[in-house]
Amino acid sequence: MALEHALLVSLTERASSGYDLAQRFDKSIGFFWNATHQQIYRVLKRMEEQGWVTAEAVAQEGRPDKKVYTVSDAGRDELVRWIEEPIEIAPMRNELGVKLRAASLADVPKLAAEVRRHRDQHAHRLDLYRTFEKKDFSNPEQYTGWKLHQYLVLRGGIRVEEGFVDWCDEVLDALQRDSARSRASEPKGTQG
Repeated sequence: MALEHALLVSLTERASSGYDLAQRFDKSIGFFWNATHQQIYRVLKRMEEQGWVTAEAVAQEGRPDKKVYTVSDAGRDELVRWIEEPIEIAPMRNELGVKLRAASLADVPKLAAEVRRHRDQHAHRLDLYRTFEKKDFSNPEQYTGWKLHQYLVLRGGIRVEEGFVDWCDEVLDALQRDSARSRASEPKGTQG
């Protein structure tokens, strides 16, 4: 996915200035696609040059005018083309998983601490997603169109985070069992 497509999706939901778009991006699509504010501004300029968005100058009191971007017909056509285009299944990249493959070469308690750190971060994100779900999506069986689609993406994020937290718990339990077995199998005089 190009950043252009993520921005087009966001702009079809609501016309925005670059600043407002970057703020909204940080709180929604940004959970699934990272971009800096500078990248967003740079891409908006390119999208305007391509004719995918139009910008209207809006006066602000005490500040420079801001540009409010909307999706043009050409941008909507590009978005539809992209949505209908098949995409490759992305390979899963998980550096923590690679480290676990070689855990016997390292200090396992240090690795377990790193797994706990990852678990806590994913649990925090899961809590955040569940808060969004309670606040913004209290009646999912009633949703259609944009609201349904936003809800389904949020549910995907919830499922991914639940799975990662569960996996980290499984890893931590297994590392603890393995450590206990290793201590039990040491000769009596070497156990500390």
